[in-house]
Amino acid sequence: MRRRDVLGALAGLVAAAPASGIAQTAGKTFRLASITAGAPISPASPNGKLLLPALEELGYKVGQNLDYEPYGAELHFDRLPQIAAEIAAKKFDAAVVAGYPPAAAMKGTATPTVVVVGAGDPIATGLVESLAHPGGNVTGISDNAVTLSTKRLGLLKQAVPSIRKVAMLWNKNDLGMSLRYQASADAAKALGVSVLPLGVSEPEDFAEAFAMMGRNGPDAILMVSDVLTLLNRKRVIDYAAANRLPAIFESDPYVRDGGLMSYGGDLKESYSRGASLLDRIFKGAPAADLPFEEPTRYLFVINLKTAKEIGLDLSPTVLALADEVIE
Repeated sequence: MRRRDVLGALAGLVAAAPASGIAQTAGKTFRLASITAGAPISPASPNGKLLLPALEELGYKVGQNLDYEPYGAELHFDRLPQIAAEIAAKKFDAAVVAGYPPAAAMKGTATPTVVVVGAGDPIATGLVESLAHPGGNVTGISDNAVTLSTKRLGLLKQAVPSIRKVAMLWNKNDLGMSLRYQASADAAKALGVSVLPLGVSEPEDFAEAFAMMGRNGPDAILMVSDVLTLLNRKRVIDYAAANRLPAIFESDPYVRDGGLMSYGGDLKESYSRGASLLDRIFKGAPAADLPFEEPTRYLFVINLKTAKEIGLDLSPTVLALADEVIE
């Protein structure tokens, strides 16, 4: 067959196939809500810039065939049930959530809900019956806290072999993060590292956490990520720098803001896969039958500038492990 005939045939196949979600969802506008315990996931927010482009790649574009309404409790956790009830009353086609507290608030409503990040182990927290068959209205992206915690602490020990005590910061009012803290504490003990537990529940608690570190002299910091610790990340990063303490976080935005290192699921991939689950729900799949997924791509990111500022000389072996070194 001549080249022009081949190209013509291929063009015909492309034209005939439903290549994009736009062709498959033409004629209907889908309604999507999002809910977090912190600030709403607005289109201009970092997470909004991950979620909405991922949906657009599947054919759902705000202002065309997608109505998007973000909600946020602004750290007023007691408002989450009311927000969840409002979302359910408005009969959105689906909701996307970041974090365990809003996921727990959405559980049991009539709204199919996709957890994108930060909810911890959905079985241990009671969000779902099993990863393979969630059984309710919630599905999404999970994480293996035990495996990830062991890996994070192993990387921290490789970077600083002399570590003997790690201060761990987490939101003690978030069940998902409390379970993740416990997995981290267990991993530390298995590595022969003692733990200084520093549970916080509001911004004012960070001052006491820093005072506790001053009195107890940890060798490093591990911070469990949720909306509370995220909003106070600069305080932790600044404290670590001022006291020349190596710190490891759960995702790379902390490192880009000046933290030393992070290891965790690729946020872009998590939002992309969350968008794929929303696509399946929009097309009629019940959330109860959509298995919870785990990230397949994990990033180890190092801020070399921060390492130099705290006087930490990272070995070539550790640097070679990094997916990205920020200089």
